[in-house]
Amino acid sequence: MRRSRLGHSTVEITELSFGAAAIGNLFTEVDPEEAAATVAAAWDEGVRHFDTAPHYGLGLSERRLGEALRDKPRHTYTVATKVGRLLDPLPAEAAARQGLSEGYAVPHTHRRRWDFSADGIRRSIEDSLGRLGLDRIDVVHLHDPDDHGEAAFREGYPALERLRAEGVVGAIGAGMNQTAMLTRFLRETDVDAVLCAGRHTLLDHEALDELLPEALSRGRAVIVGGVFNSGLLADPRPGATYDYQAAPAPLLEQALRLRSITEKHGVPLRAAALHHPLRHPAVAGVLVGARSPREIRDAAAQLRTEVPDALWEDLRAEGLLPS
Repeated sequence: MRRSRLGHSTVEITELSFGAAAIGNLFTEVDPEEAAATVAAAWDEGVRHFDTAPHYGLGLSERRLGEALRDKPRHTYTVATKVGRLLDPLPAEAAARQGLSEGYAVPHTHRRRWDFSADGIRRSIEDSLGRLGLDRIDVVHLHDPDDHGEAAFREGYPALERLRAEGVVGAIGAGMNQTAMLTRFLRETDVDAVLCAGRHTLLDHEALDELLPEALSRGRAVIVGGVFNSGLLADPRPGATYDYQAAPAPLLEQALRLRSITEKHGVPLRAAALHHPLRHPAVAGVLVGARSPREIRDAAAQLRTEVPDALWEDLRAEGLLPS
């Protein structure tokens, strides 16, 4: 599986990366053995870059990922986690509270608190190292600083830069669902990479305007998440989701048009959705979440599918891709 270096760091990632939000019980519980088997299946498929965050299941994702990788030689894989949300313990009785904790089916043992201060960044990384069982983290992203931009640029980013210089972390960046602030990080800081979710897909071409050209011109890497736009590009049908909400009718129609063209070339829409971001030279890899061995094996199989140039030409001719 192809590997790419992140910016000017020595960190390399595989073109298919494992998103560990789902094994943190995103929306529904995942059995611990199933979670471990999912990471093992990703490893068997050649995946060597694993992405997690404290936010994912109140630390459950980090703990499960660390356990699943415990017997692997440390130099053979890379782990990314995120900073910006600290986990503060809650009283014991809060754990019995019913319902999801910000989308995760876990006991309410902690509350998430936004903190992009220098002290908050260091504490977050120390906590993550403990949950992961590691002595260093390969990649750290500022996590969704949309409403905390000033703190992220003034305090959070410089703290990450110092930690990189100390060797506590390898590469640094930011992960968001928008492109404007990610482009600002590329222009105003010395990040190695940015993680862009949902904005460079077959349905959303926003990243092509400024983010990807900026990354390319500066020799920085982009990791693309949300390639299926939360479901619509995996299985376009009534009731499918786009950015975690019911897909509007025009977008569903567009996804169905995309599928009709990809299938005319004998290519599943899922395969085209995975291959599309990797066609841009600034993109180092695609990040795919999975909650079962079947899901990650399917992603790897789709990425091995050959996609003819004629397919992309037809999508451009139909106005479904920028020319």
